[in-house]
Amino acid sequence: HMFNGPVNIPFTGLTISLQLLTFLLIFLAFAIKIPMFPFHTWLPDAHTDAPTEVSVILAGILLKMGAYGLIRVCLTLLPQGLHEFSGWLAVIAAINILYGASICLVQTDMKRLIAYSSVSHMGVILLGVAAAAGIGNIAFRTAALTGATIQMFSHGIITGMLFFCVGVIYDHAHTREIAAFGGVAKRMPMLATLFTFAGLASLGLPGLAGFVAEYITFTSSFQVWTTITAISVFTMILTASYLLWMLKRVFYGPFNQKWNWLPDANLRETIPLFALAAVIVFVGIYPKFYIDVITPSLSQIMHGVSAAIRP
Repeated sequence: HMFNGPVNIPFTGLTISLQLLTFLLIFLAFAIKIPMFPFHTWLPDAHTDAPTEVSVILAGILLKMGAYGLIRVCLTLLPQGLHEFSGWLAVIAAINILYGASICLVQTDMKRLIAYSSVSHMGVILLGVAAAAGIGNIAFRTAALTGATIQMFSHGIITGMLFFCVGVIYDHAHTREIAAFGGVAKRMPMLATLFTFAGLASLGLPGLAGFVAEYITFTSSFQVWTTITAISVFTMILTASYLLWMLKRVFYGPFNQKWNWLPDANLRETIPLFALAAVIVFVGIYPKFYIDVITPSLSQIMHGVSAAIRP
């Protein structure tokens, strides 16, 4: 659980201006960690230079520390500051989603493409937090925060699987350039299937974890930030564009004879991928299990925050 025991908000006695200033200073650190536009430029380079296992940990755990801090510190301890900034946070979230997805369309390296997709998907979390800190029905705001929390989990699993798939290809082919491949599903059918599955999960295919998180976040945030959420939803079409484009260029289409020797993923490589795929399917089909775990804590936080916010 993210929170146990009674909600205690010690900084609500501060003036609104002082709480907003304190929030902005703390928020800046979390914004870099998330990463949030325009502090995102370190992430693609970090993923590109890091080995596969580090990229998986970075995407699956470390980025979520920024989002967790935003909820656990900024929303819980400085609710008035986040409330005053929530409109701007919603705008920044939409920029994250749009900018990250747009940049993915021009990437030539698979790892950089997935890294920029993380910028876009983390924007969904920001949108959920912005809705939670906004004005409106507490049920919708709590649901938005629930969706953002599920997105933290699902993005970590899905993007970790994507980076793992790229790592398998790189270990065998020693390149991550999209244009260098073509039709390699002929030589790597198992990896092509798993990579395609992860890509479909990332773009929000119903029945998988990514869809659950984005559906809850967008439908709830729409009740708080209608226009911004509508723009964000339409830009998610770009997610399907860049992921399907990458999969087509790498695995499908005319076969590049250069890779006629390429071996498929071995058992050591496929077991972790199947484990991640199983979690993605489980959360997508039965999200209630995960929601029941996080809802009591999030509801407690939201009731405390709502009581502390001064309109």
